[in-house]
Amino acid sequence: MPPSSKTMQDLENSQPWPHQDWYRNDLTQRKSWYGGVAQAYDQARPRYPQALIRRAVELAQLPADAKILELGCGPGIATRPFAQLGYSIVCLEPSQAACQLTQQHCAAYPNVEVHNTSFEEWPLEAQEFHAVLAATSFHWIDPEIRHAKAAAALCDRGFLILLWNTPPQPSYEISQALEAVYQIHAPSLAGYEDHAFHAQNLNQIAQLVVGSGQFQHLLSEQLICEGTYSIDNYLMLLSTLSPYIALELQQREALFTDLQAVLEETCDGSLPTSYLSAFHIARKV
Repeated sequence: MPPSSKTMQDLENSQPWPHQDWYRNDLTQRKSWYGGVAQAYDQARPRYPQALIRRAVELAQLPADAKILELGCGPGIATRPFAQLGYSIVCLEPSQAACQLTQQHCAAYPNVEVHNTSFEEWPLEAQEFHAVLAATSFHWIDPEIRHAKAAAALCDRGFLILLWNTPPQPSYEISQALEAVYQIHAPSLAGYEDHAFHAQNLNQIAQLVVGSGQFQHLLSEQLICEGTYSIDNYLMLLSTLSPYIALELQQREALFTDLQAVLEETCDGSLPTSYLSAFHIARKV
């Protein structure tokens, strides 16, 4: 087994989860963070396994006429499979570009509403929803707001459903081949993060849910998933990850140029990757 380059002391500051100080930044900046990469996000980010979604729905005991509030829907990657199950969904998304994509993708589902707003700014509809859903987005919401407001939006015995896809990554061997490039252009992004590391990270977020005092009976499941990217699509994927978005443009372009060169030398044009897909569900207290 390849060693993880990170320790437990790194977890709070690790990517893709933002540092706690992120929430002190201007809300306007957070709202527009993914706006410039909405199309790339829609194209390159992995989908959530249907089996995992159906399992979460089963455990949350959602009725056929359930009403769901989705937080940070992005381009609707998780919205679509829930809409296909027939649920009514109110989607909140601060990026206008991502909202437009969700509206396009969900045009066939009249029970899906998309609102261009953040959860922080959304006027609370108290006790209106059977479930609050957040797909790889809950960690971006102000921690002083997210648990209490999510619980307030839920009806009695409603559930919080958190879906997660960790960033797809190549094998340890390929990651090692890329290490020198990262050390030159972006040392903070260097290092291999194995699935156990990401599982620990997700477990921390789950414990915060229970520790908030707003939710109980936490249940979690996870799958290791695989996918293959072309080199261009893998670099597109990286462009949608928050630590890469945070780089200066010139730094990011130099990094991607050299990553592409190494990948073309070490791969045959296709890049196998793996990632952790998981859910946490917890019932409102």
